[in-house]
Amino acid sequence: MKETATIFLRRGKEESLERFHPWVFSGAVHHMEGEHSEGDVVRVVDSHGNFLAKGHWQIGSIAVRILSFEDIPIDETFWQQRLARSLELRRNLQLVDNSRNNICRLVHGEGDGLPGLVIDLYGDVAVMQAHSVGMHRNRMQIAEALRETMGSALKAIYYKSEGTLPFKAALEPENGFLYGQSESDVACENGLLFHIDWLKGQKTGFFVDQRDNRALLEKYSNHRRVLNMFCYTGGFSVYALRGGAQIVDSVDSSAKAIELVEKNVQLNFPDETRHRGYAEDAFRYLDQMEQVYDLIILDPPAFAKHKDSLKNALRGYTKLNAKAFEKIQPGGILFTFSCSQAVSKEQFRLAVFTAAAISQRRVSILHQLHQPADHPVNIYHPEGEYLKGLVLYVE
Repeated sequence: MKETATIFLRRGKEESLERFHPWVFSGAVHHMEGEHSEGDVVRVVDSHGNFLAKGHWQIGSIAVRILSFEDIPIDETFWQQRLARSLELRRNLQLVDNSRNNICRLVHGEGDGLPGLVIDLYGDVAVMQAHSVGMHRNRMQIAEALRETMGSALKAIYYKSEGTLPFKAALEPENGFLYGQSESDVACENGLLFHIDWLKGQKTGFFVDQRDNRALLEKYSNHRRVLNMFCYTGGFSVYALRGGAQIVDSVDSSAKAIELVEKNVQLNFPDETRHRGYAEDAFRYLDQMEQVYDLIILDPPAFAKHKDSLKNALRGYTKLNAKAFEKIQPGGILFTFSCSQAVSKEQFRLAVFTAAAISQRRVSILHQLHQPADHPVNIYHPEGEYLKGLVLYVE
């Protein structure tokens, strides 16, 4: 990709890049020199013209997503080296070449030094998702580098970015295979099998980031009556069944999600009678439910995708958790989560604290949860720590 433009920062605005923060905000830009199109790789320099970094330029509040703080070409070698580094980390985590697990996140944006790019592995299929114009324009180069990196372990690369790219960029991306094909949609996580809907499902087809938290839930499930709210593909439900739950009820507003949950349950436990699925609004179900559960999972979609909706999101978390505290049986366990990047750990914890106070239940924190190691957080980019969770004991 051409590197013809240079971005000059306003005086004093280079400090965040000198601390290796991977974003340049539009307000820090003084002017641009040279021909440029959205998604180009640009050089970023300080007000005196001294080199700071290279990255993808984009129209919007985040003007540049940094790819390198070194003055190196962003070419085939760059992509191969970054992907090889990401793969080596996952191998060290024993998340690839593992007979009990072939699901993991290979690239997690800023956490792997590739802002705007997500790649999830499902067996021998990689699902690639671009969140920036630059990554979209580089998709074929990245796909080729991924083939070089993975070798024969990779049979197909599916591109799924129709819903993640900036709509104002007018890119009209199409989801589809960039390489190969795959007829199988089944992958394995911790010895459990799941249908992965990378064609029409949310995210890349599965919530990879809850793997460790699902494994923890399994340990709490024995002899408990489990309610899995916002169940999506039913990951928590399947783990609870293997953990020895008495019953497991899965609730999601999407009837298609409930169909997929049923398929995943049957894939692991044929003719299972302990599981029931309900296509129902979460708050309505909590209001009307007669069953008293002693283990509830609250894993809603992001209530706040932007800071502007933060106040309403916190009200939503408070209302949802208060209803769960009201309904859960004494001695019950509540797994509650927020995946909203705009909500901090402290804000989420305060919302849950407020909910506990409203319900007037005695509540203890057993675990504080977060995203797994294949979703690394760049220490210079704390915004990347998006998943927050609490495991609570309710007296």
